[in-house]
Amino acid sequence: MVEAFAVASGKGGTGKTTSTLALGMALAEEYDVTVIDADTGMANLLFHAGLDDADVTLHDLLVEDRDASVEDAVYERFGMSVVPCGTSLAAFEAADPTRLRDVVAELARDTDVLLLDSPAALGSKSAVLPIVLADRIVVVLQPTVPSLSDGLKVQEYAHSYGTDTAGVVFNRVRPDEDVDRIAEQASRYFGGQTLASVPESDAVRAARRAGEPLLAHAPDDAAADAFREAAARLDVRDGDGRDVAERFKRAVVPDRV
Repeated sequence: MVEAFAVASGKGGTGKTTSTLALGMALAEEYDVTVIDADTGMANLLFHAGLDDADVTLHDLLVEDRDASVEDAVYERFGMSVVPCGTSLAAFEAADPTRLRDVVAELARDTDVLLLDSPAALGSKSAVLPIVLADRIVVVLQPTVPSLSDGLKVQEYAHSYGTDTAGVVFNRVRPDEDVDRIAEQASRYFGGQTLASVPESDAVRAARRAGEPLLAHAPDDAAADAFREAAARLDVRDGDGRDVAERFKRAVVPDRV
């Protein structure tokens, strides 16, 4: 079985990468999970996963005459298979984002859940391709109207390419914010359910400094509990790995952004 989720937001600063790794660790208690940093222009998942010294990254798999195999860029961390992306501008410029299709197709053959940490904006092919490739999106929002608006733009784009919405995670929620009111608004417009409301937490920043996912660094923190709740509500669908891999290979590269 395999299902691919793009974790998306529509803007930076919502905690998308933190959410991707937290959901990955929680889902890994039941599934074989592979996490891919598909933000080839502004990658930072490697810092969250203690992989800032990784020898081979996604960038190395997206060049025309690559020397590395896909398995060379897969690192076993925190119960997950993690494919980090590099931070070099030169490597980003040399990478062909359309090759992500073949990379994801190969990874899909041997996992249950693929989580694509997607770019925040939708300004290029490299930014929108993860959303197009995914079966469904998980939208990470802050409980504000502007964030809701940004998330709706992502969902609209995803739906135009046949990618459904799995649910919404409200992240970095402060005690004084009326998350229930925003969640009620979200339920009217988003295709999936509200998966969880994750409180703002100092443990998230401490985990980032330690180079660890939140659930590894502070497993008993309230934010970690909320991410586990989100993962439990995420209904992973059973897809044939070979069929999904072929679909990825045939995916249409967006000609508009």
